[in-house]
Amino acid sequence: MKSLEKISTIFSSIFILLFAGFFLVIFIFWNFVFDLPDHEQLLNYEPPMITRVYASDGRLISEFAAEERSYVPVDSIPPLVINSFLAAEDKNFYDHIGIDFTGIIRALKRNINNISGRPEGASTITQQVAKNFFLSREISYKRKIKEILLALRIEQTLTKDKILELYLNEIYLGYRSYGVAAASLNYFNKTLNELTIAEAAYLAALPKAPNNYHPIKNKKAAVKRRNWVIKRLRDEKIINKDQAINAKNSELQINKRDKFKSVEAQYFLEEVRRNLIDSFGENALYKGGLTVRTSLNPRLQKIADNVLKKGLLRYDIRHGWRGPLANINIQDANWKRDLSLIDAPKEFPHWNVATIILLDNLGANIVFENGDYGRINIQDLKWARKWREGQKLGPPIKSPNEVLATGDIVYVEKTNKIEESLEYGELQLYQLRQFPDVNGAIIVLDPHTARIFAVSGGISFNKSEFNRATQAFRQPGSAFKPFVYLTALEKGYPPNLKILDAPFVINQGADLGKWNPANYTRKFYGLSTMRLGLEKSRNLMTVRLAQMIGIDSVVNQAKKLGISNNLPHVLSMALGAGETTLLRLTTAYAMLVNGGKKIKPSLIDRVQHRNGKTLLKHDDRMCLNCIQEEWDKTLEPKIIENREQLIDPINAYQIVSMLRGAVVRGTGKKISVIKKPLAGKTGTTNDFNDTWFIGFSPDLVVGVFVGFDTPKSLGLRETGASVASPIFRDFMQLALDKKDATPFRIPSRAKLIKVNFKTGEIAKKNDKNVILEIFYPGTEPNASKKFINSRNQEKLKKSFQDIIGLGGLY
Repeated sequence: MKSLEKISTIFSSIFILLFAGFFLVIFIFWNFVFDLPDHEQLLNYEPPMITRVYASDGRLISEFAAEERSYVPVDSIPPLVINSFLAAEDKNFYDHIGIDFTGIIRALKRNINNISGRPEGASTITQQVAKNFFLSREISYKRKIKEILLALRIEQTLTKDKILELYLNEIYLGYRSYGVAAASLNYFNKTLNELTIAEAAYLAALPKAPNNYHPIKNKKAAVKRRNWVIKRLRDEKIINKDQAINAKNSELQINKRDKFKSVEAQYFLEEVRRNLIDSFGENALYKGGLTVRTSLNPRLQKIADNVLKKGLLRYDIRHGWRGPLANINIQDANWKRDLSLIDAPKEFPHWNVATIILLDNLGANIVFENGDYGRINIQDLKWARKWREGQKLGPPIKSPNEVLATGDIVYVEKTNKIEESLEYGELQLYQLRQFPDVNGAIIVLDPHTARIFAVSGGISFNKSEFNRATQAFRQPGSAFKPFVYLTALEKGYPPNLKILDAPFVINQGADLGKWNPANYTRKFYGLSTMRLGLEKSRNLMTVRLAQMIGIDSVVNQAKKLGISNNLPHVLSMALGAGETTLLRLTTAYAMLVNGGKKIKPSLIDRVQHRNGKTLLKHDDRMCLNCIQEEWDKTLEPKIIENREQLIDPINAYQIVSMLRGAVVRGTGKKISVIKKPLAGKTGTTNDFNDTWFIGFSPDLVVGVFVGFDTPKSLGLRETGASVASPIFRDFMQLALDKKDATPFRIPSRAKLIKVNFKTGEIAKKNDKNVILEIFYPGTEPNASKKFINSRNQEKLKKSFQDIIGLGGLY
């Protein structure tokens, strides 16, 4: 009987335990399993990766990242690194099912012995992956149960190597480092393959609490934890005794990651950043690991930055001294501290900050923060006449104290001269400098592909991120005139057509009064050819021509070429009164030099996904025979031209020829010192507010704009010719240095006829001012067959190219 009761009790207990277990399972499923995140998303997991932007020559421009991470496949991670983390974090990783029961028992014993302290976990690497990817960092039994359940599921879904790969690339190791590859670079400036035993052990010591083992702030604890990992490597027989001893005795030496020498192109880069966000979104930019190959030409970008700063400084010096940066009491014991508060501008690396300590009739003595002395002679102060409203100048400088005072803080630039002083011995001589308050932009692009080689949107990106090349809408003035003349040529007007240069008055309508434009010279020149009108930038001729052909057709031309989409239909638009950007206008000029083909400017050549798939490509032309399964020497690759023809090539070339004349004889004459084929046009707006020069060689188009951010006059007689064109000249001088002169390409159907430049009539035997004029077939003047037969045309074109190749008169 007793034995029956005993058996009954056993079965009852088993039943109760099974019943309790059943409800426990239901409880767990109800409270945890149904609420678990979808662990299968790890199959397609793409960690946040750095987006890298490259110049056209392959040099790195910049990186964009929310987290500093480099993803490395597990088979590319050295065994030493893997074993260090396994020894420190999960020695049974390849043997357990996601949870380590022996580790749990070991942690339980330690927690019982240390019941008053922080509880120790027994998380496997799989559990840490579950926690890092799906759970919060709270310490609770609920989170722990979810972690265990997720770990079991992950082990069923992923291989051990994949789990380890996710762990080693995802884990945070301090120093803004996510993953072992980033940590190796940030702590030791090494790749994973270069790490020593001690260094690998230190990285493996960090997952528990990177801040607690900071190599500088908590170095003692860091070394202790590192040495514990080294001991674990020795216990697991991964390293031998001697290796362990040497590793423990090594110094924990941190070497900061080398800063890559990026290409300096801040305005260009910011435009690229905005374009990428517009196309792919912020998440893709900062986490997508994109590879972005841009059209940036580092050499041309550097030239553009330098010539823009030089040109703006040159203008600024012409308009006087606006005063010192500050004034301090040099008798005060803290004068050096006050001086140190002002930094030299990064945009001008050769400038320094100094204060005036002594003035005499011949100059000023200066001192620097480091105690060095120098001197500014009165000859180097002559430019610093007092600035007056309207960019006017005060009287000439006779004494240094008219410019400076003791205690003034100023920018100075070292010269190559030294002066002897009785009191100070040899004194280095300096020039007085001031940071320009005028601004501007320069943009450089390929007229055939519209790839933008360089953008400098202002004198200082640090002071203003506003890009004056792409964002500033300003009136282009006379730089718009070529498109008025282009419209006339398209309507059949020949370039030697004579237009009256005489007073012009038009009633603008109710309450608007009469409009009577004038030439810059305030003179009238009578009948003159269209060519001469454009070369000399005659306002009256241009307005009268626009009236002849209809302002509507001029406005439509501007819209077709992308200059502006909403120009008012009024005659003043012919003189560039409508607003546009430097990029838009420069692109329109590019379509003149490329033979009239439509182009779309681009900063980005190609964008690739982290896996190499092309997401965006600028060149969308088809290429026949470019992809072949087997090489066939008879099938040559052929690019299919798919660009829209917006302008007849002959009409486009007629304008190129006229703009070439503007450089040789007209408003752009300062450019002619460069003995290579160049063409372009100046632009100046009312009251000398804005100045432009857009010019080109056969394969390079450059636009320059100079003006104040808040529009105001640049000063009397400050025009595109005096302000903007010297910047273009300086750029082209350097950009085309050591390059062969390439003539402009003449369309095959164009008719070249010798004419008298002044009269436009067919040239006579003894005429001196003879040029080769370009005519559209059917518009050429009556000439004997010897001028227009096809054989003679080829001879004329050859001689024409030879002449413009030399930069001479034609």
